[in-house]
Formats: sequence, C-alpha cells, structure tokens
Amino acid sequence: MTQLDFESLKHTPKYETLQVLNNDGEVVNPDLAPDLSDDQLVDLYKQMLWSRVLGDRSTKLNRQGRLGFFAPTAGEEASQMGTSAAMDKGDFLLTAYRDIPELVKHGLPLEKAFLWSIGHVNGNVYPDGLNAVPPQIIIGAQYAQTAGVALGLKKKGSKNVAWTYTGDGGTSQGDFYEGINFAGSFKAPALFVVQNNGYAISVPRKVQSAAPVLAQKAVAAGIPSVVVDGMDILAVYEVTKQAREWIAAGNGPVLVETICYRFGAHTLSGDDPKRYRDKSEEEEWFAKDPLIRMKKFLENKGLWDDDKEAAYKEEVENDIDKAMEIVENQPTQKVSEFLENTFDETPSAIERQVKEYQAKEGN
Repeated sequence: MTQLDFESLKHTPKYETLQVLNNDGEVVNPDLAPDLSDDQLVDLYKQMLWSRVLGDRSTKLNRQGRLGFFAPTAGEEASQMGTSAAMDKGDFLLTAYRDIPELVKHGLPLEKAFLWSIGHVNGNVYPDGLNAVPPQIIIGAQYAQTAGVALGLKKKGSKNVAWTYTGDGGTSQGDFYEGINFAGSFKAPALFVVQNNGYAISVPRKVQSAAPVLAQKAVAAGIPSVVVDGMDILAVYEVTKQAREWIAAGNGPVLVETICYRFGAHTLSGDDPKRYRDKSEEEEWFAKDPLIRMKKFLENKGLWDDDKEAAYKEEVENDIDKAMEIVENQPTQKVSEFLENTFDETPSAIERQVKEYQAKEGN
C-alpha cells in the first residue's frame, strides 16, 4: 500500500494525477488500491448509483415544478461519494450547493434536502448531532467558514476534521485564499476539496485561472496538496482517507483536487452547456463515466450484475417517493413567518408587519 507523504508534498509538491482504475475498470495502480472487502467495494458503487438516480430524479422533479433549485451532480459521483466514504460521522461538513449527496450521506434526511431546494425553512433545521450547515450559495465562502470551524475543533482538542468543497471557479474567489491561508497558518484540521469539473458555469477552467494545476494554489498557504482522478472512486477514497488521517493526527490541513467533469448543466436555472461545450469534448468525458468504470470492475470480480442494479435502483426510487411525500405535506409557509425568521430579535417596525400579516393569514 502506497502511503502518501503529505509532509514532503508540502515542501516538494508533485502534481501527477493519482489513479487506481482506468476507463475499462482495470486496476492500473495496485499500490494505491484501498484495502476493502467485497461488500465495501459494492457499497462504494451503490453510493454512486444512489447519487446518479437521485440526480436524474431531481431533474425530473424540477421539470415538474415539484423541486426548486438544483445543481446536477452527474459525472461527479466518484469525487463526491469517494470523499464522503472517507469521512467520519463526527467530522464537520460545510458544502457548496452541488454537494447535496455528501450532506445526505453524512446524515441529513433526504426530505430536508428537498425542502432546502424549494426554499422551505424546515430544510435548514438539521437533526441534533449532525455536524453540518446548509449548503453555501456564495461561491467559495464555505472555505473561510471551514477554516473557522476547523480552528474551533482544534481548540476543543477534537480529533475530527472539517471538510469543505468548491469547484474550479471557486478557487479564484478571495474566500478560497483566505480560508486556506488561515487554516495553514494555524494548522487547523481542515480538508479542502476542489472538484475541478472543467467549468465555472460557462467559463472554461483554462480561462478563469492561469495556474497550470489548481492544487498548486495551496503552496502559498504552506499546506500539502494532491491531485486525483475524480472519475475513479477507489483513488478518491484512498487519497482522502489518507489525507484525513494525516490531518486528524494534528499535522494541519490538506487540499485535494479531484479531476472530474460536469455531465449536465451548471444548474437547472437556465444554463445550457451546449452553448459553450462541443460534442467531442463531452464524448471524451462520457467514456470516463465513474459508474461505468466501477461497474466493470465489480462485474469482472463477479460482484455485480444487471438484476442487482435494477433492484437497487427501485429501492432508491422508493426512498425518493417517501421523501417527496413528506415534502409535499409540509405546512405552507406564511409571510409572517418569513419576517419572524429574518431576525433573532424582531425590530418593532417588523413586529408590526408580522401582526398585520398574521391578521390577514387568519392567525
């Protein structure tokens, strides 16, 4: 088993893209392959399949007017679920808006994620014991927040780690630099994930940053960084597992760049990737589909087949149906509640408006 030397990477960075599985599901780097049982390997694939089904169904629900904001995740399943699988339940998670799957796998009930999508306040009310905050809409802001959370964990003497995600475009934001610099300076236990999916909305990665490798931006903050094939869940899992262990041992933060691709639109709010991407580029990346790659690997080991796939998809669809039933039976929000929820202590002028609306609402 190859053990990554993060201390060395801090001083002498290397930016080879680490990989375990190639496009055909063949192990090309056995030294980096994680030591997992057959059941654990199947579970990793099932997590990606769950995410793909959730993304497809969320798109349909959005088109039906039953869900609101949604950022497609197809193509990023290995990056998201591979990192998620390496996370400890006690770790603190701060995500961007594309990272709903990680939140759900960390313990957020699926109906809460759907409620957040439609803008219902109950989508922001998290269960006790869930170390996470609602997804950040401001690009890159979660990096600065994560530095603060990580420092808090350190001061408490916790062995847990604060995790956060952003895309390639997020690395050009000021909050990104401030977050990694602060965490590096204080050796705060943070794991910064950059999901390089090729585009900051419609702006290609090569246009929005001249850095040859996004991971190299960590050098200025004095923290180690590594690049991994974000379409290979085995590589993503092993690299982030080792990074987390190094961080939890008190060595400071790590930045992991996952090279992946956004198969669909940036969000379903009007973006059309056909206007800024050509078909040949998409076909090249579709051939690297993380689900196809892992499925071939499992089939070659006799661990997966089409019948198991169909049965699991049906199970996921049923779970989504149950979550949507809860969502569509939530109380309708009221204007008076919006006003009350805006302030910790409601100003007198707003309090008068609350009472006016309550009278109109029949309260």
